[in-house]
Amino acid sequence: MRWLVGWSSTAAGAARIGSAGAVGYDGETLHPVGSQLLWGDPDPLWAVGDWRPDEVRVVKADAQNRIAVLGICGASDDELRRGLFTARGGALRHLTSWPGSYTAVVQVGRRITVCGDLAGARPVFHTPWAGGTAYATAALPLADLIEANLDFAHLAAVLAAPDVPAALRDTTPYEGVRRIPPGHALVLRAGVREIVGYEPVASLAVAAPPADPDRAVDAVRDALVEAVRTRLSAPRHVPDLDPGPVPGMGPAERRARRGMPVPGIGADLSGGPASGTLALLAAGLPGRPGTLLGHGTGAGERLLAVTFNDLAVGGREAELERAGTLAANPRLHHVVVAGGEETLPYADLDGPLTDEPGPSLVLAARHRARFAAGSADHFTGHGARQVLDAHPARLADLLMDRRRRHLVRPVAALARADGSVMVPARVYGAARRHARTPYRAGLEALAERLMRRRFDEPKGAVGASLAALTWAGPGPAAGWLTGEALAEVSVLLQGAADRSGTAAQRPGDHRARAALARYAADFRVLEQAAEIRSQRLHAPFLDNQVVRACRDLPEALRVQPGARAAILRAVLEGAGVNDLPPGWGAPSHASSAAAARTGLRVAADSLVDLFVSPLLADAGLVEARVLRSAVRSAAAGDPLPLDGLADLVSLELWLRRLLSRRGTCWTGTPAPSRAVPSGIQPRKGALASGA
Repeated sequence: MRWLVGWSSTAAGAARIGSAGAVGYDGETLHPVGSQLLWGDPDPLWAVGDWRPDEVRVVKADAQNRIAVLGICGASDDELRRGLFTARGGALRHLTSWPGSYTAVVQVGRRITVCGDLAGARPVFHTPWAGGTAYATAALPLADLIEANLDFAHLAAVLAAPDVPAALRDTTPYEGVRRIPPGHALVLRAGVREIVGYEPVASLAVAAPPADPDRAVDAVRDALVEAVRTRLSAPRHVPDLDPGPVPGMGPAERRARRGMPVPGIGADLSGGPASGTLALLAAGLPGRPGTLLGHGTGAGERLLAVTFNDLAVGGREAELERAGTLAANPRLHHVVVAGGEETLPYADLDGPLTDEPGPSLVLAARHRARFAAGSADHFTGHGARQVLDAHPARLADLLMDRRRRHLVRPVAALARADGSVMVPARVYGAARRHARTPYRAGLEALAERLMRRRFDEPKGAVGASLAALTWAGPGPAAGWLTGEALAEVSVLLQGAADRSGTAAQRPGDHRARAALARYAADFRVLEQAAEIRSQRLHAPFLDNQVVRACRDLPEALRVQPGARAAILRAVLEGAGVNDLPPGWGAPSHASSAAAARTGLRVAADSLVDLFVSPLLADAGLVEARVLRSAVRSAAAGDPLPLDGLADLVSLELWLRRLLSRRGTCWTGTPAPSRAVPSGIQPRKGALASGA
């Protein structure tokens, strides 16, 4: 886990800080464990973790004007210096417009600016501390710094309404630690904080301007190619040297057993369009995209393509065949990782503590098995669905813009999937109601549903689309929460509705941004939970410039059936890749739900034991007997929301790991400063004071 941390002090606080760094409440000197100081007092900044040398860059104009960029950034030092001079006047958007995935921190005198990303995969957190403000790209270090307790209202909202920003607000699992929204920056002036947006948000006051589809697809291609090229241009890194031979094992087997990736660059190759696009782009760009000479295969120019073959759950034979056809490219070296029951969801629930909880915790071992066979720099297609596909609520946007004819094909596809002639009328009616419903009314409706425990939704693809044609909906785990927890979230939503007034927002754009933020946050959890030493996962679809290019795609294009595959096919054709296998981009008929249900059945006994005395029950969020009954019912095949069970299991695992940790992120204090110092006190029968 890698993060940066720093703070901005008031004038009085700055006078108390000595040359050794930050000063705590009792005059002790504080600094993060395992850190490197990027710049010092009075507003210090540290980089913490196993950052590579090329991932940490600091460019100075003078002693009081400098910029730090942490991560993969395609800007040269001269471009960073020009960006610093531009930022002195208050302009921020250009700091987020370089290719790559990074966090930029600018210091101009006593003004500190920290830019978050558009997706939410690189968030920024802040908290009041020592009369000023501390900030970091991880929440746990700040929680340790202020010895924060758990924010039970936030945990209830994560389970009851995870896709509703009004319920989550700017809170985190830690009381007092706040998150800046995606598309915003944190500006600190002598300890005083301000959150400013750098990205325009579409409004329903003015119809969306018409966009040329061909030009928009070309922009997506250029952004993706530049994102991949930026990673290929970065210095290559060789993992720690192999300590020696093991009888009966080859080099690849030794690396996998010891958790070491292959040197060089690789990519997922699942057979789907997203991972296939990145693998073919990386293999086709000029240069040396693959392994280093003398390491791995010895081919030097071949990119390692990794395909996961789930032997426990079938149904993806067509995708595997397409992956094999793509891997016939002479610039790819294909590796197939076979996974049995040991890689099913819920099979291995041991893992590291992540910064925040997320449903990916139950899948970490499954992904780790694939990543362990990958390269030191590994491309993944995560995020493509969220940035390219159309959220069903975008149908309401089309109605608001009087583009009814563009609803014909997506509604007809839903009708064919459902087999009912009533589908077009139902979908059109739901989209029309959504377009005419104010945001405030949508929040109030969800608050009422939670209070009255109304969670029944229509089934199937049509049911999911109808349920998404609202401003806000309950999460899949909401039905298992206690009445007190649901009432807590309902009160939060009512308060947000009262504050929202009649703010103009486009419903489809709003829902799509919220879904992307939730996915990006979970991908960040996956990165930390499935981390392989010396490996970097790259998700170019979550880069700022790629997200911007995808947002400029016309809604009429993205709502059409098969739009994602068509867009990525056009991207590859524009990059000179034309020989795609038959059926490329076809939706998979096998669902991840089959693997989740199989894993749940295999691990049912261990999950029941996990919920004998759950911390979730101590927090007043659920009842233990309800959870045990739900696990048994789902393992028996009852039609329960499996995503909701994954949310509950993941949160329980995260709470246990958090409370069992012994260390802290800080040193130099008389006593260890850590989050949740007194554990979880049983909390039942009353609403939280902060509701």
